[in-house]
Amino acid sequence: MKRIRKIILWMVIAFFSSTVFAVLLFRFAPVPISPLMLLRCVEQHQQGRELRIVHQWVPLSQISPHLPRAVIASEDQNFVRHHGFDFAAIEAAAREGVRGGRRRGGSTISQQTAKNVFLWPSRTWLRKGLEAYFTLLIETFWSKERIMEVYLNTIEMGDGLYGAEAVSQTHFGVNASLLTKSQCALVAATLPNPRRYSSMRPSPYVRKRQRWIEKQMKHVESIATNQ
Repeated sequence: MKRIRKIILWMVIAFFSSTVFAVLLFRFAPVPISPLMLLRCVEQHQQGRELRIVHQWVPLSQISPHLPRAVIASEDQNFVRHHGFDFAAIEAAAREGVRGGRRRGGSTISQQTAKNVFLWPSRTWLRKGLEAYFTLLIETFWSKERIMEVYLNTIEMGDGLYGAEAVSQTHFGVNASLLTKSQCALVAATLPNPRRYSSMRPSPYVRKRQRWIEKQMKHVESIATNQ
């Protein structure tokens, strides 16, 4: 039993040490690839398709300032104020689910970033627990600007497209720094399901969301207000 306890102790120490190290590393270093990117490659291979990862890291300063505001308006309007979890949004999503309404997530941008960089997509309790753990870590060790920078560079934005620069060049033919307010709202409008909705060929539903996001952008706090 003593030996087993010692092994478990070292496993716990190794887990916490490695995860904290990874979070501290990505506080400064670009994220080269994510578990989701690898998972999509596996799916592409299984479907007999050509493997495709279009991803180019760019600093937040080289991304249009409209894009952070657009994704905050679309995904997490309390981003600059909460500490990783928006409990009001989680409660609202739970109430809607109990009433049998449209399922929607209560995940913040911080939670989505934790999942994108360190974890895999699933709805298991284990994954949700690890997501909460990594969310606490990045909220502790990263600034809001860094969380936004990593989010905008790792988020899936289309079939094989990851990050602001990839979607900007592929769908609009410009660098991410040159995206207009309207284009940023259009990109944000696809984020609930970027493989179903396209910012290159937007459906009427996406156009409707784009208009709503543009209106909301006037009222949300920009990431710049948190500097």
